[in-house]
Amino acid sequence: MTPFARRRERLRMTHPRFLPCGDAGLSVEFGDAAGREVSERVLALDAALRADPPPGLIETVPTFRALAVHLDPLVSDAAAMEAAIRPRLAALDGAASDGRRWSVPVSYAPGHAPDLEDVQRRTGLSREEVIALHAGPELHVYMIGFLPGHPYMGDVPEALRLPRLAEPRTRVPKGAVAIATAFSAIYPVESPGGWRLIGRTPLPLFDLGRDPVALLQPADKVTFRPVSTAEFDALARDAEAGRWTPAPE
Repeated sequence: MTPFARRRERLRMTHPRFLPCGDAGLSVEFGDAAGREVSERVLALDAALRADPPPGLIETVPTFRALAVHLDPLVSDAAAMEAAIRPRLAALDGAASDGRRWSVPVSYAPGHAPDLEDVQRRTGLSREEVIALHAGPELHVYMIGFLPGHPYMGDVPEALRLPRLAEPRTRVPKGAVAIATAFSAIYPVESPGGWRLIGRTPLPLFDLGRDPVALLQPADKVTFRPVSTAEFDALARDAEAGRWTPAPE
């Protein structure tokens, strides 16, 4: 990135763009692409608004590069909400998101990792190297989306950054751990999906009987812990029977 481009992006992040979303919403955009610094500002504003909500605020939803603000049109509008948010922006400089830390058990066994061999071929890495690279770093939960409780986590090491599958699967099992580009994800329920599946976790990510229903939240930090198939099966049985209550570290 050139010095001019870096300066432009710093100014862009300091002065976010406000976009009205109909008569009941507002998008506060901090950047043009996903990145840790942009995410930190999105999450800092999210925390600030939840701690001291302006009149008419209903809900905030963090995304990769913007914060969606849902409002009550009988109480406020996009212009009034923007006016309430702007004075808070200066306080976001240097603010870090206060997320929890999770150790997520993952089985990388062949039966749980149908795309692991393909990842090896495409990257030139051994099975052990792929697992070590995926399980090594602490990943940042950028946002929850696509499915209830579905976390988008980054940043995956450069050596593992591969495109989505050319043809998505019609069925991906619950708990599948996947990678695509700079991100890793976990499918909380069975669904279609186009990411490369390299493992599976028994961790229950979405539970209507839990508050909050989504286990992982934006700003959380995640590391993957390789486990054997026997440990995976034991944890899966405990989760199914309600004997396992996941907790952050």
